[in-house]
Amino acid sequence: MKKYPKPNKKNSESKKNQVTQMFNSISQTYDTSNRLITFGLDLIWRKKVISIVKKQKHETILDIATGTGELVIALAKLKTKKIVGLDISQKMLNIGKQKVISKKLENRVEMRLGDSENLDYEDSCFDVVTVAFGVRNFENLEKGLQEIKRVLKPSGILLVLETAIPTNTFFKVLYNIYARKIIPFVGRWLSKNNYAYRYLYDSTIAFPNGKTFNNILRKNGFIDVEDFPQTFGVSSIYFAKKP
Repeated sequence: MKKYPKPNKKNSESKKNQVTQMFNSISQTYDTSNRLITFGLDLIWRKKVISIVKKQKHETILDIATGTGELVIALAKLKTKKIVGLDISQKMLNIGKQKVISKKLENRVEMRLGDSENLDYEDSCFDVVTVAFGVRNFENLEKGLQEIKRVLKPSGILLVLETAIPTNTFFKVLYNIYARKIIPFVGRWLSKNNYAYRYLYDSTIAFPNGKTFNNILRKNGFIDVEDFPQTFGVSSIYFAKKP
């Protein structure tokens, strides 16, 4: 399996540890940074994920790489019985927990520290698993996908929202300039982290998006796989089902 870049290539620690430290360090500015660098489009993309979830059975949902809880709070509007937000960054989760409490959602939304590649749940216990901007951070992508499939109920669905590279030459050139030059500058200015937003571009370039990721999902036992490019292809929503 191809190895994807670490946040800091000069650091010998595992990618998982580096990702944890990175998100801990940018937790206070994460939401603001997302709004700025996506011009608020991340909110629209999440709404599209929710519109797909709404059409499926969704009594129990697991949101992996939940971060500060943006998606789980939006999913809570569906009146789902139980939603779990899982992340490896305690500082990101702490912010998410405060959001959940402020929205009075703690009876239905649980925020938990955990590893996406070693899920502490029984087989076949969730109707839906969502991952927003998180699969490219998996240390072992296929192991993470196998764990997701394990905890999904039969006919349960996986929805992945992830950054991507536009296929149109014109938009690809614009994206590369923006992602390589402007995003790291904005991220560094807000978070004072030299690696986090440079890693965003590196990990997006390295990630097997589009049809390649569809094939990886099929290889790991998912069916009815589709991808839906968003906003000229700068992100994609992937749909997959457990048999």
